[in-house]
Amino acid sequence: MTRTVLFAASDANWAEYRDVLPAAIADAGVKARVVTEAAPEDVDYIVYAPTGGMTDFAPFTNTRAVLSLWAGVERIAGLPSLTQPLCRMVDAGLSEGMTEWVTGHVLRHHLGMDAHIHGLKGEWRQDLPPLARHRRVGLLGLGALGRAAAEALVQLKFDLWGWSRSPRAVPGVHCVSGDAGLQAVLERSEIVVTLLPATPETQSLLNAQRLAQMPRGAVIINPGRGTLIDDDALLAALDNGQIGHATLDVFRTEPLPADHPYWDHPKVTVTPHIAADTRAGTASEVIAENIRRSEAGEPLLHLVDKTRGY
Repeated sequence: MTRTVLFAASDANWAEYRDVLPAAIADAGVKARVVTEAAPEDVDYIVYAPTGGMTDFAPFTNTRAVLSLWAGVERIAGLPSLTQPLCRMVDAGLSEGMTEWVTGHVLRHHLGMDAHIHGLKGEWRQDLPPLARHRRVGLLGLGALGRAAAEALVQLKFDLWGWSRSPRAVPGVHCVSGDAGLQAVLERSEIVVTLLPATPETQSLLNAQRLAQMPRGAVIINPGRGTLIDDDALLAALDNGQIGHATLDVFRTEPLPADHPYWDHPKVTVTPHIAADTRAGTASEVIAENIRRSEAGEPLLHLVDKTRGY
């Protein structure tokens, strides 16, 4: 039987996936047609991103699974009409891209590279940074992306503590959980990286109280979700010197408005949501594998717990 896979994302996404996705599904041994339009009752699988504009899944009564192109599913999981199984995107390209971005910016702040790049002309400053094993780094979030970043930082020998809402174990990382664990990570970390999902529990997790728990002059690196940070509290902490610098890749409103104070703040680095993006080639392989699993009656990969939002 030939299955129908509805590609429900933007036209730009379709241009990327038009050729590679059908090829990946065929390589997985599944007969399928990948289309951008179909009668809802004929659709077996939906490949989805919110950029396509679809919000009503109720007509798709025969759809076996909704396969997200995005790692973050906070804009999808809560849709009332979504009763089908939902799988988020976890693929090697996404993890590798995030790991490279996180590692690069941790090293940048660890080594004090900004002082050399933007230092005064003719100033001979030999400020020797500590070795990585003496730099205290905290990682908030130990899911797939957090774990990948943690493993790279461990290889560089950083003194790494990781926090998650539920207990996790990562070799080489001092892992903690719960409110007491979060406070412990914040109080000790000179550099904090946030890689948590956007949920009601993580909304403004880094608020004024928690920013005040960090060592004075600490650095925040956020490639996770814009909602993790209370923007007003962060700006105040930057202004009074409690936080030394913030490198931010994600924001509550994207693109970041041109008049947002982050743009001109001397202690803020803005990157335009480029820490990690889905690559069509590797993502298509993940989608194809989940379709193959569904057809074979095997458990789906990266299934979302809709009650938790990830």
